Amino acid sequence: MAFAPILHAEWLKIRTLRSLYGALLALPLVSTAFSALSGASETSDPDFDPLFTAFTGVLPGQIAVIAFGALAMSAEFQGAALRLSLAAVPRRGRWFAAKAVAVGVPALLAGLVTAAASLAAARAGLGSAADGLTVAQQVRGVVGCGIYLALTALLATGLAALLRSGVGALSVLIPLVLVVSFVVGDTAGEVTDFLPDKAGQVVLHQTWDGTLGPWGGLAVTAAWTAAALAAGAWSVRHRDA
Repeated sequence: MAFAPILHAEWLKIRTLRSLYGALLALPLVSTAFSALSGASETSDPDFDPLFTAFTGVLPGQIAVIAFGALAMSAEFQGAALRLSLAAVPRRGRWFAAKAVAVGVPALLAGLVTAAASLAAARAGLGSAADGLTVAQQVRGVVGCGIYLALTALLATGLAALLRSGVGALSVLIPLVLVVSFVVGDTAGEVTDFLPDKAGQVVLHQTWDGTLGPWGGLAVTAAWTAAALAAGAWSVRHRDA
């Protein structure tokens, strides 16, 4: 079977799940609201980074995109959905690739919209504090943010396929982005710089002092995502539906 009709079928599945619509809608709403609050906060800190402040809302907002990726995959494990999908598309690798594209593309588009809205909302509050941001830095932040959020959604998709559970994927990733990187990061040193969330978020900063630069950090996140998708593909191909 050609790839295009498989992709169309997977896109139709995503369109019919209201929970996925809710997750994608929550992403820009939550992120923009938190970024607006951050932009209106005090900016006298000597380490103040106006670009990262503008994208602060993405940190809580990314939970929505994690939920989107995990739920899109875990829906296949409810009832006989995966069995029916594989009966229609016996080539499991091709089916899983279509699922990944169907998740990644809307996550990327939603991420770009979220990034642009967050930046605009925060800049309104930052005022002259954001005058030092160049156009190139802002474009890099918006594009990088969209890519980071798409990679995060795909990471959740791959992990949900491996664990055969959306709850399992959420149980791993949400503590990672909310606890490990912020709580453990201060004591574990540079090791946490290579975690998928910390590495990818370098692109949201105006300047950085760590080992990884903006695109190097995204490359690390992409490597984590590729590993999760490869593991998820292995699980789909070698385990019973």
